[in-house]
Amino acid sequence: MFGTNGVRGIINKDLTVELVLNLSRAVGTYFNSGLIGIARDSRKGGEMFTQLVTSGLISTGCSVVNLGYAPTPTLQFMIPKLGCIAGIMVTASHNPPQFNGIKVIGSNGIETSRESEKEIEILYNSNKFKVADWNKIGQVTHYDSSIDVYLEAIKSHVDVEKIQNRKLKVIVDGANSVGSLATPRLMRELGCTVVSLNAQLDGSFPGRNPEPIPENIKDLALTVKATGADLGIAHDGDADRATFVDETGRVLWGDQSFALIASRVLAKKHGSTLVTPVSSGRLIEDVARKAGATIDWTAVGSVDVSHRLEETGAELGGEENGGVFYPDHQPVRDGAMTAAQIVEIIALEGKTLSELVSELPTYFNTKVKVQVLQEKKEPLAAALLELSKDMNRIIIDGVKIIHDDGWFLIRPSGTEPIYRCFAEGKTQETADRLSDEGVKLIERAKTLV
Repeated sequence: MFGTNGVRGIINKDLTVELVLNLSRAVGTYFNSGLIGIARDSRKGGEMFTQLVTSGLISTGCSVVNLGYAPTPTLQFMIPKLGCIAGIMVTASHNPPQFNGIKVIGSNGIETSRESEKEIEILYNSNKFKVADWNKIGQVTHYDSSIDVYLEAIKSHVDVEKIQNRKLKVIVDGANSVGSLATPRLMRELGCTVVSLNAQLDGSFPGRNPEPIPENIKDLALTVKATGADLGIAHDGDADRATFVDETGRVLWGDQSFALIASRVLAKKHGSTLVTPVSSGRLIEDVARKAGATIDWTAVGSVDVSHRLEETGAELGGEENGGVFYPDHQPVRDGAMTAAQIVEIIALEGKTLSELVSELPTYFNTKVKVQVLQEKKEPLAAALLELSKDMNRIIIDGVKIIHDDGWFLIRPSGTEPIYRCFAEGKTQETADRLSDEGVKLIERAKTLV
């Protein structure tokens, strides 16, 4: 039921009224009693699912505080602030418009562990839920200041005066979702001139697909270049990630923005630790090595990175998709915090974003999706392990094949009926060749299952 990050599905097809209601009852039963924070992004079905979540939780005796429309990291930040024992975010993050989903969050603001997810699934499948007596049904309250509190916290971690003095011009693409409620305001409060794109909340995502990848944010890139802006910022549907566009209109890969932040944060303390999934590449290895830091590899998924950060006390976490985890603020992906860190680097160092990126080692990436039936995912994984047994590989999550000139990673999506193939090389030609090699390996495995 739980994928890489929460439970997701097509609205009223996979993600049904019955599923969400009973999942919420299972969550309420698992946490037993107490206050649970809930919020939603702009997706279709959001109000329906929010009401179902509320009903399911209060029926078990849990009370609910509803934060309304808010980015996922805003809810995560507020959970411990409001004394909540848990949280539920109604979102499908970067998935296409027909999807919605449920993220379950613990009392520390981090998505619940894989072990907790399994226990909630067991409760869901047992259909044995706690039912509160008539006079012990939970209460519902609303909290309207979450974004105010959240943005003040972000500003406490950056040099506001230096950023204000730089007077940057920033274009923010909020993906017709909740990032538009936070990041444009944050940038204005940091002294930037802000132009917003796709700022109206609309779950059909008329402006673009909510995944902030280069092909989906071409309008942002054109706008940055045409208006002479210093940078562009694009969020996914729940604004826990940020993708950046430099002043020339070039879209940065997620690991480039991650590397810019990592090089500065890790250099502050010799012997720092960086937590990152096996999908991250050699650029991050280079940055960590230069800063005298060590890398702690994890499975792919923000849940795994967050929990590892909490366990180790590491200084920073990040993913190649633009998710950066800054534990001094909170140990979860946070798109607005990431945006604030990038504009601070530009302001403090007096360089353009393209100049900062030009100082990084250069690698090229290719990402491909291969359709695989849901029921074939597990046997395909076993076939891939067998086919790659004599190769130089890492098998923490999926199969990562290491070559002298690059690598490719094959792993199943936790949210869609696909396998993903990530490839990296010193040239685009190498990355494309390694990607083709990965896809061919998947196709060979398909013939065995």
